[in-house]
Amino acid sequence: MRLYLVRKLITYSLTAIAAVTVDWIIPHAMPGDPIKTLLARFAIRSEGTYQSLYHTFARSFRTDLPLWKQYYYFWVSLFHGDLGLSIDQFPTTVTTIIGRAAPYTLGLLVPAIVLSFYVGNKLGAFAARRKTLDNTVLPISYLITATPYMWAAMLIAWLLAYKWSLFPGLYGYDVTLKQSWSWRFIISLLDHWFLPFFTLFLIGLGGWAIGMRNMIIFELESDYSHYLEALGAPQRLIRKYAFRNALLPQITGLALALGAVIGGALVTEIVFNYPGLGSVIFRAIQNKDYFLIQGVFLFIILGILVANFCVDIVYMIIDPRTRIGMQGGQA
Repeated sequence: MRLYLVRKLITYSLTAIAAVTVDWIIPHAMPGDPIKTLLARFAIRSEGTYQSLYHTFARSFRTDLPLWKQYYYFWVSLFHGDLGLSIDQFPTTVTTIIGRAAPYTLGLLVPAIVLSFYVGNKLGAFAARRKTLDNTVLPISYLITATPYMWAAMLIAWLLAYKWSLFPGLYGYDVTLKQSWSWRFIISLLDHWFLPFFTLFLIGLGGWAIGMRNMIIFELESDYSHYLEALGAPQRLIRKYAFRNALLPQITGLALALGAVIGGALVTEIVFNYPGLGSVIFRAIQNKDYFLIQGVFLFIILGILVANFCVDIVYMIIDPRTRIGMQGGQA
């Protein structure tokens, strides 16, 4: 087991280094001068101001050095938790901006992923056993899964926020309220949180239901299920074994789907103008804030890798064959 964990850590570490390197290359490859863009927003054409800002960012990102030294100092700054300064929100640091936005994004992602995975798998398992429910769940699940995140978010916002006025359709809380731990502010947070959460939950639900439904049917038709049935085992026990075996590919699929889910969350945040990382990226791209884009992508990359590592560990725990294989036995 220790050898397995070491191998996984080495694999994920090398993947992280490669991904972070690509993330570092992006701002250097993008065209345009972000400092000129910043000055143009304030109609400043002073050459002295430009030179002053240029040297400020040069000191922060060592842009006056050769490319390989910039890369070295990037890793040094990264291990010190310094992602530099935001061009658009100068002189606020990139770390500060991410620290403000990340809780909103995580507050959407974690409940949406966990609940859609749990409910979708349960719904798919029920659909595989009941023909009437299957005829309803399957086509609806295909329709939901084929729906793009952005289109679903716009439809839900139009229907529930603007047509029926059940929930607010923009931002993360009532801007007239002061941020605090008061019940009024918390209720406002939940009120604004529901629609983007519901969008992510709904889109994820269909895929998990389809996957589990198909896997349950496959497992119930397998040899061990027929053998247990021939021995007189109760259907409840057979379905229990079938569900546990069908869950393993779903957990693997969860690791593969994390990137798409996070991408969908960022798009959904833009539609609802939710103050998470999606809105931060959108504004950073508009204003050519290369260093903020780099910092947010870095946060997302590392988050996906950590989540995938956790999924690998969970898979190892719940699948006895994996543990036996690591101990040199036979499953």
